[in-house]
Amino acid sequence: MVNERFTVVIQAGGESRRMGQDKALLSFLGEPLIARVLRRIQPIADEIIVIARQPERLAFLGVKVVSDLLPGVGALGGLHTALAVASHPLVGVAACDMPFISPEILKVACRRLQESGADAVIPLLEEGWEPLHAVYRRETCLPLVERAIQRGERRLISWHSEARILPLAEDEIRLLDAHLRAFLNINTPEDLRLAEALAREEEQSGAG
Repeated sequence: MVNERFTVVIQAGGESRRMGQDKALLSFLGEPLIARVLRRIQPIADEIIVIARQPERLAFLGVKVVSDLLPGVGALGGLHTALAVASHPLVGVAACDMPFISPEILKVACRRLQESGADAVIPLLEEGWEPLHAVYRRETCLPLVERAIQRGERRLISWHSEARILPLAEDEIRLLDAHLRAFLNINTPEDLRLAEALAREEEQSGAG
């Protein structure tokens, strides 16, 4: 799908305070949520890695599962780990609680990254950046993220001013995902019920 090989890293290291349990292992239409995410991205990835607080709990996935290299530094630490452990030049980063993650959007981001020579291609919606459904160039982004952590930064976008970030515009994304469901994430039991209902609708229409 791309000229450069592509690693996708699934972030499953969050504390899931609002859900009250590990979101990665939530049952989603009869399978662990993270298994659904992995299944959706598997066709486009040359390598899949999962970052988890307790890697042994996700061994059943059959892919490489690692812990954060720098625990305790927030979401930026998860991005650092993703870039550090990936084997390939292009690194997709995905959240484990996005049941409609879009391989099509990630493929477009990969292609755009290679064509443009940018450091990262990140969806930019009206609500803001979506750095956990994005593609990064490992060689250039890793040192920038490392320096941001050394400065005490914790926010995922804290290093963007030093990089060439190419936004993937909402109007372009809607051509692939009209309702922006790819960015729906599950934080509460209500979110889970809504997402399962949407997924059932997609399955019935043949779009799931």
